[in-house]
Amino acid sequence: MAGPAFVVGAWQFGPGNLASAVQAGSSYGYALIWVIVVSTLLMIFFTDMSVRLGMGSPVSLIQSIKNELGRPIGVLAGIGVFFITLMFSVGNAVGSGLGLSMLLGGAPILWTIVCTIVVFAILMFRNVYRVVERVLIAIVALMAIGFVVSAIIAKPAWAQAAAGLWPAMPSGSEILVVALVGTNFSINAAFFTSYGVKERGHTRANYSDVTLVDTIPGILAPGIMTALVIVVAAAVLGRTGQEASTINQLAAIFQPLAGPVGSALFALGLSGSAFSSMIANATAGGVMLSDALGGGPSAGGRTARVVSAVILLWGIAITLVFQGSPVALIITAQALTVLVAPLLGVLLVVMSNRRFLGDLRNRWWHNLVAVIGVVAICATSVRLVTSLLG
Repeated sequence: MAGPAFVVGAWQFGPGNLASAVQAGSSYGYALIWVIVVSTLLMIFFTDMSVRLGMGSPVSLIQSIKNELGRPIGVLAGIGVFFITLMFSVGNAVGSGLGLSMLLGGAPILWTIVCTIVVFAILMFRNVYRVVERVLIAIVALMAIGFVVSAIIAKPAWAQAAAGLWPAMPSGSEILVVALVGTNFSINAAFFTSYGVKERGHTRANYSDVTLVDTIPGILAPGIMTALVIVVAAAVLGRTGQEASTINQLAAIFQPLAGPVGSALFALGLSGSAFSSMIANATAGGVMLSDALGGGPSAGGRTARVVSAVILLWGIAITLVFQGSPVALIITAQALTVLVAPLLGVLLVVMSNRRFLGDLRNRWWHNLVAVIGVVAICATSVRLVTSLLG
């Protein structure tokens, strides 16, 4: 049963997530752990809505939106997700190249090109979704082990980390909080889950099993890894008040603890998160824009593959143009994704209340949490806009 939510989790846990988590820990200690907890809980609820839509609708999610709410809204949703995948592709391209460059040497941009070619080759498989799913589950498992080991090495102050579960907003942390919410409460990733459910052929009869084996662990995994990164960053960089504004400073997070081995652990985590997110991001963007434009909802369709290629090429192009401050570039790109998230969040809630879902429709408590989630998305979007204008 495991699969679709782990693909979503791999997409969610990209280099933008890693970079923003390191900055959160190095700049504000354990104070922003609560953002990850709240974001992860909301992500589980919205992913569950998408799972039920995938099981209960006879057609794809965007096609259902077209049928129920009108074609323009469905097309707008697909274009919105495509915009988000373009933003994510920047962090994926930067992270994959830098991570492998730190491990193996050579120019980061050359490794970015190599990773892009490998991802494109994976997307050319006939049964592309199943291949993507298996690759991503393996990478997520390996990253989880790496980050748990890193947390053990760091020996953080766990009592202080527990205090970080209490909501607080340190001065100057607003944009970083927006980036954390945008990467951990990833509505676009939740939106795509319904497509994975369709690809796997899950039905109403599988709902309970899928929830326990896939939805909950698949979304918890990136949330736990992100929290561990904040904890380690707070334990290491937080001791000196140092901020991580460059990739080398990000790698230095483990240097005081484990020397070159620590830096290698970070480089593996960075390249793994970037590569897995690159695969899922290109797949999702290609599938949903293809569906919106009438090219079909299959990852193996011609339109989907063309769009996926465009997303990959965009990541390389922006990486070539902006090479001055890659961490700032990654976090800014991630934060911009919340501008589209309110539309996708509202659509998930509206569609999850449609009559065609029958017993899979939202209950009152689903809608209560959904309203909280939509308000949170809108608040982060408004805060981002006011910050940019200010």
